[in-house]
Amino acid sequence: MSRGQVRNATGDSFFAWEGEVLVVNILGKPSASKDAIGKPKGTQLKVSVTAAPVAGKATDHMVRFLAPHFGVPVADIEVVFGRENVNKQLRIKAPKKLPAVFTQGALDF
Repeated sequence: MSRGQVRNATGDSFFAWEGEVLVVNILGKPSASKDAIGKPKGTQLKVSVTAAPVAGKATDHMVRFLAPHFGVPVADIEVVFGRENVNKQLRIKAPKKLPAVFTQGALDF
């Protein structure tokens, strides 16, 4: 586990700040019944989307779904890795707001 954490910019959490950029590890669930931000699972945040996992379309849909939750335009969310995988990392530039799960997570440590 410690070897993976060396590469993990977020340490023991599902998110970390790099200046004004929020780095978030995502465990995606495509083809879900609804779009939803779930609970943290280890060092990942569960995010469900209704889009099917075809050629990165579920990830694109996820970015469009998440943008208003962070108060940013879609262009300010970068998929670092995992566009065609359930395990992904996003970099969100200067989010204007945070979903409740982020403020709850901040109280846990």
